[in-house]
Amino acid sequence: MFFVIEANGIIAYYSSDQKGTMGAKDIFKITFNSTNKRKESGPKLALLKGVISDEKTKLPLEANIELVDNEKHEVIAKFKSNSVSGKYLISLPSGKNYGINVITTGYLFQSENVTLPDSAVYQEITKNVSLKKLEIGTKIVLNNIFFDYDKSTIKAESKSELERLTKLLTENPDLKIEISGHTDNVGSSSYNQKLSESRAKTVVDFLISQGINQDRLVYKGYGLDQPIANNDSEEGRQLNRRTEFKIVGKS
Repeated sequence: MFFVIEANGIIAYYSSDQKGTMGAKDIFKITFNSTNKRKESGPKLALLKGVISDEKTKLPLEANIELVDNEKHEVIAKFKSNSVSGKYLISLPSGKNYGINVITTGYLFQSENVTLPDSAVYQEITKNVSLKKLEIGTKIVLNNIFFDYDKSTIKAESKSELERLTKLLTENPDLKIEISGHTDNVGSSSYNQKLSESRAKTVVDFLISQGINQDRLVYKGYGLDQPIANNDSEEGRQLNRRTEFKIVGKS
């Protein structure tokens, strides 16, 4: 029960209630045989850690965390942040694109995205998450909605994120929201305006197809006018290419 492997890929632990041991459930340690090849290539694992907190008060929060394999649309782990410190910690195999969904009562869910190249050796990644309360004017970036290049076609990897958004709106039928599209500064202003609006509309159309009343939904494209990062680097441009969700009213 409760098998866990260290980030070095060599040591693991598990608990067991097998007979003839010291207590009801004892902890056993496993040391895997390490080869020269393994030592040269290094373990392809990453340690993901961070703190969950309230955006305004900065106080730590206990929250439910889901780890999703975006390509397979599968939840591969569910756990909670520490109720006192707000900290969480998990080890992940490389070579995958992960979605991290954080949610607790009275707050908007927050999604993060992590891609770990298959070539990556052991690394530690810190993802601190600040949750925002369900209030008018609150907005979040939907980090796990992806589109085909230069198109408004939603990629299959977006399925889990769209399902979370649908669930939030279903469980909070009084919410009225705006879905907005944003781009980087590559290309003309008019082109980016059209692309961002088309992408936002695609998300709204999906929500309507899932039974969400269209009177609760508004879509807008802001093109390149509202950057959240510098467009001088690919990393900054990637942050600016985003879809946002905003609470605009409550009925």
